[in-house]
Amino acid sequence: MIHQTAIVDASARIAEDVEIGPYSIVGTDVEIGSGTVIGPHVVIMGPCKIGCDNRIYQFASVGEAPQDKKYQGEPTWLLIGDRNVVREYVTLNRGTDEGNKKTVIGSDNLLMAYSHVAHDCVVGDHTVFANAASLSGHVEVGDYAVLGGFTSVHQFTHIGSKAFCGLGSVVTQDIPPFSTAAGNRARVIGINKEGLKRKGFSEDLIRALHKSFRELLKSRGSKQDAFANLRPLCDKYPEVEEFVSFVKNSKRGIAS
Repeated sequence: MIHQTAIVDASARIAEDVEIGPYSIVGTDVEIGSGTVIGPHVVIMGPCKIGCDNRIYQFASVGEAPQDKKYQGEPTWLLIGDRNVVREYVTLNRGTDEGNKKTVIGSDNLLMAYSHVAHDCVVGDHTVFANAASLSGHVEVGDYAVLGGFTSVHQFTHIGSKAFCGLGSVVTQDIPPFSTAAGNRARVIGINKEGLKRKGFSEDLIRALHKSFRELLKSRGSKQDAFANLRPLCDKYPEVEEFVSFVKNSKRGIAS
């Protein structure tokens, strides 16, 4: 299943049914799980662990050293889960010694062509990065988040679960879960209603999230009063609690 022109380091731990295409390179300290297909001209460097049933297309660069001047060759990791699709020219970098020491990408993600995940990022499950969406270092992206094409995310920013960033968004502050953001600089413009409907959210829950959005991000009243007013909804809906806690605990501030 390994093409004769591929170069695979003897230390690599590769499941028997893994496919590796022509002219691909697999370096030291790389582990690749069962069912994964590596296309032609892919470069995978370690330490790197790739799970099962992933599909990595041609010209992707996976597990290369972080683009950080402070990095001095320390052993850091890229950890990738299962069933991810990594398209052409995607770049996924390892962590740094001063950061998490690892970059983590979950399972069932779609990383479209030219997208980039920098050092020490943590990406959840079921996310979509459209073409050329890029994360700077130390970014966190929650489950089911969608980044539109050419979205750029500033370092240390947090994008919540099921959030949506529109085409060309420049994200410099946190985007709460369940919300939609757009613009340069990106601003939260409302709750991701259509996306939440597709995920099976009830009308009552979407209204509760919309009320939370208005109270916390659009009202001129104090945040403490808003937190108090939303306590009953937090008790009723875990998703509202998640939204409110995200806003309360944001370190970079909300892009509102």
